[in-house]
Amino acid sequence: MSFLDIFSTYLYGLKLVAIIFAMMMLISGLDDLFIDIVYWSRRFWRAITVYRNHDHLDYKALYEPAEKPLAIMVPAWHETGVIGKMAELAATTLDYENYHIFVGTYPNDPDTQNDVDVVCARFPNVHKVVCARPGPTSKADCLNNVLDAIQQFEHSAKFEFAGFILHDAEDVISDMELRLFNYLIDRKDLIQIPVYPFERTWTNFTSLSYLDEFAELHGKDVPVREALAGQVPSAGVGTCFSRRAVLALLADGDGIAFDVQSLTEDYDIGFRLKEKGMKEIFVRFPVIRESQRKGVGNLLFGQNERDSNVICVREYFPDTMQTAVRQKSRWIIGIVYQGFKTHRWTSNWTLNYFLWRDRKGAISNFVSFIASLILLQLLGLWLYQRLWPDAYHFLSIFEGDIWLVSLLWINFLLMSNRMLQRIIFVSGYYGLSQGLMALPRLFWGNLINFLANWRALSQIIAQGDPRRVAWDKTTHDFPSVGGENRARHPLGQILIEQGVLTQAQLEAALAHRIPGLRLGSCLVHEGVISAEQLARAVAVQSHVDYEPVDAYALSEDLVAKVPAPIALHYVIVPVREEGDTLVVASESDIDPVSMAALSRKLDRPVRYVIAAKGQVAVGLRRWYVRAPQEDPRALLDAAVAAQLLDRARAEDIWQSFVSMQVLLAEILMSLGHIGLAALNALLLRHERSDLTFGQFLVDEGVISSATLDEALRLQRELQPDMRALLQQNGIGVDALDSLRPAAAA
Repeated sequence: MSFLDIFSTYLYGLKLVAIIFAMMMLISGLDDLFIDIVYWSRRFWRAITVYRNHDHLDYKALYEPAEKPLAIMVPAWHETGVIGKMAELAATTLDYENYHIFVGTYPNDPDTQNDVDVVCARFPNVHKVVCARPGPTSKADCLNNVLDAIQQFEHSAKFEFAGFILHDAEDVISDMELRLFNYLIDRKDLIQIPVYPFERTWTNFTSLSYLDEFAELHGKDVPVREALAGQVPSAGVGTCFSRRAVLALLADGDGIAFDVQSLTEDYDIGFRLKEKGMKEIFVRFPVIRESQRKGVGNLLFGQNERDSNVICVREYFPDTMQTAVRQKSRWIIGIVYQGFKTHRWTSNWTLNYFLWRDRKGAISNFVSFIASLILLQLLGLWLYQRLWPDAYHFLSIFEGDIWLVSLLWINFLLMSNRMLQRIIFVSGYYGLSQGLMALPRLFWGNLINFLANWRALSQIIAQGDPRRVAWDKTTHDFPSVGGENRARHPLGQILIEQGVLTQAQLEAALAHRIPGLRLGSCLVHEGVISAEQLARAVAVQSHVDYEPVDAYALSEDLVAKVPAPIALHYVIVPVREEGDTLVVASESDIDPVSMAALSRKLDRPVRYVIAAKGQVAVGLRRWYVRAPQEDPRALLDAAVAAQLLDRARAEDIWQSFVSMQVLLAEILMSLGHIGLAALNALLLRHERSDLTFGQFLVDEGVISSATLDEALRLQRELQPDMRALLQQNGIGVDALDSLRPAAAA
């Protein structure tokens, strides 16, 4: 047989294959075209009806609801050096304060555990969870352990989280994300926001192919899915579940919320909640501040102002072929093969349609890749006929069949539309240059999806069942945040290093703690160290400066810079202004989350210094507590004016009085009735209450009336009364009574 005969046979085989795959591409192309038509029709209709009569919701509306406590769940296997960056970035950028991060670690991953321990010491809202089984287990198993720890935390802290958020350790969270969840959580049970991958160098087609896929998926496909079926698949990150949803999942799984055998537990939960009648929503909410509006001219060419400012999750995706294939094969196994066994076809045909779209990837990934190979061969033959003199007209085998030519033209138009849609949605967020580069990346993405599908099939065949395939974690990069995750050293060790405390004194203080006092206060009350020495050690521990503060020397104008609810919440007093920066004093460390919240609430830069024990407490009672009380400083000054004391002795009495002051919150924490991690959430709720803090805790069921009475009794015993101190210094009761007018004056 001659070469031409062999080649002719190949051509007719190519034609047969082309026909089969052209029919398959037509079905898939019409499916995608339907989504396009629905999306653009819906967008046009809403533009001429809804948004003609109503403005888009302004982002300022997200500030209206009170901050509800939210829990962020982060699985961490071999994530050394990442959790600290995540917590740092969250603390400095999130426009929210009432949240806690629970990090799931493994007993056989000590490096990650040690890293999380350092973070927890600095961030009281970060909590380490150690999974029961060695890793790596499935992500679902890790999340189940985290959820169990959250429930234990709720029980001990005596408050409940309103929302439970899924994130990975490498996620960069939008500053308004938690406010959006807080705004919607009372009405929705699953809230999903878009994911927009970070850009890499233009030559990294592997990582940037994720950029293309997510831009179109979360820009068009998922919004249409929500509009037609009312069902939203979780992306595994940027997903918030309501308390109702989590309790329903726990009840459904007999105490286990996430399916430990599923490689895509997030996708699975979206369907489970839909079956229970829960409300799901996919939210594309832009935040356009005035400062950003002024910079609209700086938008990249092709960017859309609203689309490029949506609240979303940013992260780096795999940048090598091997890691991308591993990750996508896990998605394919979980969504297509495990999903088919878990979620059968339903009586809801709209939902079945989207199940079909999820599962067609098992076929379309192969079809797209093989179609690309066929296209390359046909293009090669076309170039041969055009450029080679007296070339054979091999493509004539496609001529004469009008229906086949029409089919190929239809597919060409559908493919052109696919490319146009990809350009539009990529350009809307990343600019036209990335949108145009999405075209060559489309073929590279087809290759990755083909290899991922092949790997998924190989794994399933090797295991015999898709649910036996093990979880294969993908490693991501975390962007540099420029911050330093500074470790906090034990206070006792710092005092020893400073030479003001011996090891024996430290051990004695730890063994014989005064009820109601923390270690530092205990040492001061027993006279082992001075209030100034304690403050200097706390300053070193907190990596800030020490500064003595005279609360009575503050001006009323300066005090007015900090409203009373803020001063009482964060236990601070203003010290001075340094340009635009307000310097405040605290007796203890202020965590980065609280510092960021302070700057937002005061609308200016804020830094803090450590004051000696009692100086801030006295300042709060002097300037911010409006309850009627005798002024201890005025009483002391009246005694000096009456020549009952000299000024030097009065100053000693004052310093003793100040250093012995104790706040109620310290006593309750020392006795174990309130944890430091829960204190901030309670203070946030107390901001909107007119009750005293103690009575608020009783009304909220955090402590009993008997506990409050006991704490107040301890407070009276621990902190001296000025009248008692003056009596101890030889001033009689009658003389003190005669000072009342002077003190009041």
